[in-house]
Formats: sequence, structure tokens, C-alpha cells
Amino acid sequence: MASSPSLPAPRSRSKKPLGKMADWFRQALSRKPTKTPVSPESSRSDISQPSSSDRPPPLGPSPAVSPSPPPTHVGAHGGSSSGSGRWSKDYDVCVCHSEEDLVAAQELVSYLEGSAAGLRCFLQLRDATPGGAIVSELYQALSSSHCRVLLITQGFLRDPWCRYQMLQALSEAPGAEGRTIPLMSGLPRAAYPAELRFMYFVDGWGPDGGFRQVKEAVTRYLQTLS
Repeated sequence: MASSPSLPAPRSRSKKPLGKMADWFRQALSRKPTKTPVSPESSRSDISQPSSSDRPPPLGPSPAVSPSPPPTHVGAHGGSSSGSGRWSKDYDVCVCHSEEDLVAAQELVSYLEGSAAGLRCFLQLRDATPGGAIVSELYQALSSSHCRVLLITQGFLRDPWCRYQMLQALSEAPGAEGRTIPLMSGLPRAAYPAELRFMYFVDGWGPDGGFRQVKEAVTRYLQTLS
């Protein structure tokens, strides 16, 4: 019986001793990684600083903001509505006159408005609303004016409309001293209207006469309102 061929014996694998393997692992674990030196400048540039908008708001109550005072209305000539009653009305003077005395009335208004006091005057043919009723415009002008000047002339006494103006002015403020100022020109004292007999009147004409006295009378009354 033939014998079976003998198989070669397996090669023995070389194995490291356990003691050497343990030493190798210990050396590998004990090695420290090398660090690259970093300059202070590069470290500062690499770190981004938070912007002012990213910073959180400071803790604590926010400072109180005081409200601004309300605006004060200023009148046409620099006066304050809160400091003077003058600006409570639209006009300082309403000039009542006859139609034939229009030029004289314009001369008086020009003097009063051009004075240092800068009086605000109402002249019907200049300041009345176009298309408005004459009676309504007169009533509105008298109620919107502090004082009223009655330009008393021959034309004034002859005109029924002027008489109506005079009575309306008296009814607006019958007991208000200094508000109604009669300015008489070219008439004797006997012609002075009986309805005004309890009032002193200004007699004269022109800037150096009656105009100046009218201005002083109006200014004196306006001073009582402040």
C-alpha cells in the first residue's frame, strides 16, 4: 500500500514578544504633538473683535428723556400768544369812515401800520372778503379788532351807513374804556354826535396832530392786555 505523500509543515509566523509591543504603544502614547509658535500679532488679528452694534446694551434702566416743550405761537410782529392778549384778535384797530373819506382813512392807516408799534389795521375796502355781505363783514371786523377809530367828518355825519357803523361799534363794547376812539376833523365841537357825548374825542389831523394821539391811545389800551 503506497504511503500518502507527506505535507510540508506550516511555516511558523514570527511574532513579536508581548513585552516589546507594550513598550511600543507606551512610547507612541507618550509622544506630545509639536506646537507651531504663534506670534502675538497674528493671534490678535485672528481673533475678531465684536463691533459696537454686536455688543449687548448695558444693563439697568435707560436714562429718562424729557419731552420737548410744545411750540409757542408767535404773532405777526413777534408777540407770543401765551404772553399777550393782543394776539387773541386779528386786528388792533378797525377804521370806520365814509366813502368820501377813503383817502383820509388810507392816510391814517398808513401812519398807524408804519409806526414803531406796527399796529394791525382793518380797512373795509382793502381787507373785507370779496363777495361777503357788507353788514356781516362790518360785524366780523369789529369783533376781531381791539379798538375802533371813528373818522368823524361832514361826510361821516351825512352817511346813514356811517351812523350804523358808529352804533354797531358802541354796541360791541359799550363800557370798554379806550376801545372806541372818535377822531374828529374839520368840524366844530357843536357837531360832535350826541351818541358819543360821554367819550373824549381827538381833534385834529395829520401825523403831528390827531394821528399821533390815536396811535398813543391804541398803544395804551394794548398795554393793558399784556
